[in-house]
Amino acid sequence: MSLRWQAVGLSDVGRVRQGNEDSFLVDAARGVFLVADGMGGHAAGEVASAMAAATVGGALAHAVDGGSTGKALDAVLVDSFRSAHLAIEARSADDPETRGMGTTLTACAVSAAGEARMGHVGDSRAYLLRGGVLTQVTRDHTWVQREVDAGRLSPRGARTHRLAHIITRALGADSPDAPDLLAFPVAPGDVLLLATDGLSGPLDDDAIARILASPAPLGERAAALIAAANAAGGPDNITAVLVLIE
Repeated sequence: MSLRWQAVGLSDVGRVRQGNEDSFLVDAARGVFLVADGMGGHAAGEVASAMAAATVGGALAHAVDGGSTGKALDAVLVDSFRSAHLAIEARSADDPETRGMGTTLTACAVSAAGEARMGHVGDSRAYLLRGGVLTQVTRDHTWVQREVDAGRLSPRGARTHRLAHIITRALGADSPDAPDLLAFPVAPGDVLLLATDGLSGPLDDDAIARILASPAPLGERAAALIAAANAAGGPDNITAVLVLIE
């Protein structure tokens, strides 16, 4: 069976920020999707996220065009994440206005054979809705998640903790560790969501699942997610990429 999909991406500045430092890519023809959440103030975060999106998105597109699958895509993810990190680091060194910038990045390649390969650094997230059940695919690289893993903080407490915004890994801002690599099957009816923390912060899993499970067209579901995050305060830039497997 050869799968098809439809996809949409939306981004919004939110209700607090003056500019949008998120970037996203929807390359539905190749099955390449990503979100990135830049940081660094002024225009620097926007620069970092755009650089990461262009570097990793371009590498994945080239790999898919060349027929790469499976472990070969994992290698492309590792190499391109490192390339993005080094490019951001070099730009920061050359341009004082961008010094200290960095970005999260969650990137995914979906194949017609029914497999998703993903690379992830930071606190942007990937979710999978299957049969009405929402699963968080990625794991946050944050201080609060580390405390949850150690048993010192509850997941509920992590959502409202004053240090919830502190991330422990980001491209350009830390050592160029390899990204988390994930591989999982996708099937007809699945909905894949890539989102920055401007969406996952204000909205809990139940709220996200209700909107994703709606029978509305995919674009309306994406818009509803953005609207719900804004209704919950819109404290950060909000970006959502939705992929519906058909």
